Order: sequence, then structure tokens, then C-alpha cells
Amino acid sequence: MKIGFHASHEQFTPGHLLKLVQQAEDAGFKAVLSSDHFHPWSDKQGQSGFAWSWLGAAMQATNLEYGIVNAPGQRYHPAIIAQAVATLDQMFPGRFFLCSGSGQLLNENITGEKWPPKRDRNKRLQESVEVIRRLWQEDDYLNHKGMFTVERAKLFTKPTQIPRVYGAAITEKTAAWLSSWADGMITISKPVEELEKMVKAFRGADGSEKPLALKVQISYASTREKALDGAWEQWRNNIYPSKLIADIDSPEKFDAIGQNTRKEDMEKHVIIGSDADVFIEKIKTFNEMGFEKVIIHNVNEQQEDYINFFGKEVLPNLQQQ
Repeated sequence: MKIGFHASHEQFTPGHLLKLVQQAEDAGFKAVLSSDHFHPWSDKQGQSGFAWSWLGAAMQATNLEYGIVNAPGQRYHPAIIAQAVATLDQMFPGRFFLCSGSGQLLNENITGEKWPPKRDRNKRLQESVEVIRRLWQEDDYLNHKGMFTVERAKLFTKPTQIPRVYGAAITEKTAAWLSSWADGMITISKPVEELEKMVKAFRGADGSEKPLALKVQISYASTREKALDGAWEQWRNNIYPSKLIADIDSPEKFDAIGQNTRKEDMEKHVIIGSDADVFIEKIKTFNEMGFEKVIIHNVNEQQEDYINFFGKEVLPNLQQQ
């Protein structure tokens, strides 16, 4: 198991995040997962640095493994993502993994293109990953016509090894579908019984031997009350079903739906606590379920306190590779 730190570009400046991942490495975290947003989830968060520029600096500044949650096909042409990943792997061999999802309108609407229904977004996602892999591996010029077009594209700088591509899933249906083509699955924290269904859906299809990664939303503070307040302040817009939030196109609209969130609603979606045992037991449970990467996203703004706490009280009680 590797415990990772989530770098939330929606909440913090790239310069601040660079210092945080260095602190996280010193504390004992073994990996970093980066978000990849054009807009934040809320005007109160107020940041949206370009993650791909940041990744090169962060990987140079630390020796950690890095991944990113990316939606190829609209805001990014898949050939550009193939080139970006190949460049990172050439500079930092074996330290990068890609997480590919169907995206949210919040970020993809900037191109002005029509936002496809979920079925078409899934088709575009699988097609994008197929093209990305071909560009990584093939020596001939690639032409492709489908959900997008590629004309005479060839990567002259290829990755040193083919990076792993995790498919991003929120529902059981998506988990079962992506198991046939993704190298692994990444999902987000849910009640244990719901996570078990996600794992079963993925494993029961073609994913029996493939790795699992989990992004876990927590809120740590010196008291449970402060932790709950911090979660509600920063993350109350994000607890709604993916069918709803995937089609919301602005931070202002996210803030509007967040007005309906009660503080007590947060506890169903974010692990709230001030005691190390709360987090240790949850992480151990996730590992027993088969998740080899557990990425911790402390959703409140007190990142330095959280990293120090995990480094002293949580990580020493967990076995990492």
C-alpha cells in the first residue's frame, strides 16, 4: 500500500502546493495525486493553476510517485496528453500514472463545444485512451477518425515505459465497463458497503488482477467541531451525485447548490476527525478491500497541520511499500 497526498489546485496556489508536497514527502507520504481543473468548485476556493506545468516542478522537487485525474477528448486533445505523459516519464522514469475520466462541464465548457451525454463521453474516453497508448507505442504516423480526429501524429519522444492508466469510476456500472480496457480503477471514498459493490463490479468483470486506487476525502483539525466546520466551508458543493455535478458549468452554480448543504450532511461524504485512530482504521479497511493506493485529500485549508499530524500520528502506524 502507498498513502498519497492529494494536490488540490482548486484550493491552493501552485507555489503553495509545491511546498506542501515537499512537506508531505518528509512526513512519509509515498505518492501524490493532482487534480486538473480549469475552474474551482467554488468561488471561495478561488484557484485553478495549470497542473501539467506544476507536475514537472513537483516531480523534480521530490522523489514521490505522481498521478493526475485527467479528462481527454474535449479541453485536451488526446495526442497532447500522450505527449505530456511521455515527457514526464522520460524525465522521471516509472514515477507517473494517469487517471482518465469522462470529465465535468465545469472545466470542459471553455472550448464552446457541445457537452455530450454520459454515454458518448464514455465512448470518447475509451477511444482517447486507445489513441494515447498507440502514440506511446507505435513508430508510424497515426491517423484516426472517430469522436475526435488525429492526422499524422507521431511521438518522437516516447515514455521509457508504458505508464499505467487507471479508469475513473463513481458508479458500479462505470466500474464494470472500464475493467475491460483500463489498467486499474480509481474511485472516491464512500460508505464501505458501497465501496465493496464498486470493487465487486470491477473485479467481477475483467479486472480481477488489476490494481485499485482510492481518493479519500477527510477533514482533520485539532477538534472535531473545527474539522466539520472546515469541511463544510470548503467542500459542501461536492457531495452531490455525479449525475448532477457533471453537468454544472460554473463555480457560481456549484455555490448555489452548496447553500442547501447542512453541516451534518458532510459526515456521509467526508471522514471527519481529530483522532488518529479514526483515520488509521479507515485506511486499514480500504487496504483490506484491495486498494493499493489510498490518496488522502484533507478538504479543509489547514494543510500543514494535517501533514504534520499524519506524519507523526497516522503514517507510522501503517505499512507502506
